[in-house]
Amino acid sequence: MSEPGLRLVPASGPSDVDLLLGRVARGDAQAFEALYDELSSVVFGLARRVVRDPARAEDVTQEVFLEVWRKAARFDRSLGKANTWVLTIAHRRAVDAVRRSESQKRQDHRAAPDEVNHDEPADMLIQSEEHGAVRECMDTLTDLQLESVRLAYFNGYTYNEVATLLDKPLPTIKTRMRDGLIRLRDCLEGHR
Repeated sequence: MSEPGLRLVPASGPSDVDLLLGRVARGDAQAFEALYDELSSVVFGLARRVVRDPARAEDVTQEVFLEVWRKAARFDRSLGKANTWVLTIAHRRAVDAVRRSESQKRQDHRAAPDEVNHDEPADMLIQSEEHGAVRECMDTLTDLQLESVRLAYFNGYTYNEVATLLDKPLPTIKTRMRDGLIRLRDCLEGHR
């Protein structure tokens, strides 16, 4: 005897989707519409998760159902369920779409002409002069200022970490860094 509200579902036997696909294999357009209504949202959801672009996922969904229409007669019920067969096609089509997209991006990147920068020699000269000015101005700092600035700005340490590394009180480090940065600013402005 079964519980109230529960119904027994036979474990074997074709599902509605299996039956619809069988009718689609015989060219039944109404069955194809019903199959589309039954599975299109699931196919679209799968495609969207793989390709991530809703417009491309719509294209993939359309390709999947076109393939289902063309190849429905190839479906073998003894190998699995119809909805699994359709979702396998959907997954393959979505992965193919991603691969095509990546391939196209690589092709476009290779086909694009290299950008010619006519100012490159001048830019390199300016950059070299700026680096020289920075080095020259860094030499004007005291040892503690220099180490503090290097640790904080070139190595990414925090004030607390710099104080610990240099074994100095935090207020001393903050003061030396502030004074060092002011000295660097004044020195670099003099080079302009």
